[in-house]
Amino acid sequence: MTFKQRLPFFLGGLIIGIIIVIFIWGKKNTTFDYGPNARVLKNIRIKERIFSENALTILNTKKIDTAYISQILKNGDVDLAHKIKLDSCLYQYNIKGIDSLKNITLTVINCESNAIIEAIKVE
Repeated sequence: MTFKQRLPFFLGGLIIGIIIVIFIWGKKNTTFDYGPNARVLKNIRIKERIFSENALTILNTKKIDTAYISQILKNGDVDLAHKIKLDSCLYQYNIKGIDSLKNITLTVINCESNAIIEAIKVE
């Protein structure tokens, strides 16, 4: 069998394999959080969120919904260059929203069992 005869079989099998993989991964809700930004956001998302008094005040006065906070913690941009190592908890991060939420910046303290949203800055 020549290369020209084998190529359609190879491409047909490849396309069928790609469709099966996409079908299986689509059902499982699989995520690939391998970058540092995605790992930090996922680590914060899976923990219990505690809002400080300052953050609750900003939420109430600026009429910000907690769904916006969840969206920022899912797709936000973590400023890893300016993270602060704390004694009581692991790190303090500044997370900036993207797209329509880019005017909101969260200051999050990432502890072992919870994540404290310390401040919310609306520009």
